[in-house]
Amino acid sequence: MNDGLPGVLDRLCHRYPSLLVDTVAEHEPGKRMVAVKNVSVNEEFFAGHFPGKPLMPAVLMIEALTQVATILLLDRLSGRPPARVHLRGVDHAKFRKHVVPGDRLRLEVTLGAVRGTLVRANATAQVDGQMVAEAELVLVVTPTADVDPLARVHAGAVIGEGTTVGAFAVIGPQVRIGRGCTIGASAIVDGHTTIGDGTEVFPFASIGLPPQDLKYKGEDTRLVIGERNIFREFVTIHRGTAGGGGVTTIGHRNLFMNYVHVAHDCHVGDETIFGPHATLGGHVSVADYVNVSAGSAVHQFCRVGPYAFIGGYSVVTKDALPYGRTVGSRPARVFGLNLIGLRRRGFSDETLRKLRGAYRYLTQSKLNTTQAVAKIEQDAALSCPEVESLVQFIRTASRGVILRRGGKRIEESED
Repeated sequence: MNDGLPGVLDRLCHRYPSLLVDTVAEHEPGKRMVAVKNVSVNEEFFAGHFPGKPLMPAVLMIEALTQVATILLLDRLSGRPPARVHLRGVDHAKFRKHVVPGDRLRLEVTLGAVRGTLVRANATAQVDGQMVAEAELVLVVTPTADVDPLARVHAGAVIGEGTTVGAFAVIGPQVRIGRGCTIGASAIVDGHTTIGDGTEVFPFASIGLPPQDLKYKGEDTRLVIGERNIFREFVTIHRGTAGGGGVTTIGHRNLFMNYVHVAHDCHVGDETIFGPHATLGGHVSVADYVNVSAGSAVHQFCRVGPYAFIGGYSVVTKDALPYGRTVGSRPARVFGLNLIGLRRRGFSDETLRKLRGAYRYLTQSKLNTTQAVAKIEQDAALSCPEVESLVQFIRTASRGVILRRGGKRIEESED
């Protein structure tokens, strides 16, 4: 019992303010424990139970037995992630004799059946060899946050069960972190920030700090992050501004490699990958399944369509087409479909054929954008949901879309 008796009992959620276990007399690790409670006339509960005839309440005998079960159970879990024990129920309880000041309670608990997080324990209390109480306890074990003593976690922060916080990490008062997360050493999570379950924040990442916008005057804005995201070393994610809607959002299962920067009021979808040093300016929207390669930058107010691939060290100053490969910086150009990514995501050959036909109208014909979109809509052979979403993306582009072709016969060379 490395934590000591008080440290272990601190993991018991529902307990009387004072400990009801004085010493451990016998211990069979993981199986059985015998403890002792010396019942003193100075116990606080005797003042009201009852004046002139002090009796130990039956509920406190159950509490004492539960504390013994907690010590035994958490000792069995030593070496695993920290956990807390709740008393879920009491079955077959019987109280056979009064317990009064001067009695010496012998508390014996034997662990029984285990089903998932539920554990049953047989518990008895004796005085001078006579049974005074017995019951079957139903306990539930839940993991708790493991916060390094050198971390600085504000009392107002909420840390989910099973979350680990490393040394020198700083977590602010309005932060809400889900279950099973990892906050690395020297990472900072601040502001009105919510982080979903299973997210990993690596050392020196900076999550939820104020935006780098001169119009920001300290108003209450937010950062909302979904589940199972990975933020590697030195990633910076800023919360929103009042002028941009007040919130920055990150979806689920995204990977942000080291030194990625996501500015204020950005909205990132699900299953995206950002290479090292990739940068999003303010108000950028990145759809699902996008890959932004190392060193690339997306200009503020731009959009990156679903399943798009942005090549390394590209500069995106207009909306990047869905399903396509956009590469280059002077200016960025379209190099056909993101065929590798689309095939990995299970797109059928028929859908790829239709998308390729739509891209030919956009990048290889002599039609302007309006004429090319009209041709796509008129061509019944290209009809499918993916082509329709491509057309809709172009029609709703406020900054225009990148259509400059990357090279001659590019799709034929891909095939």
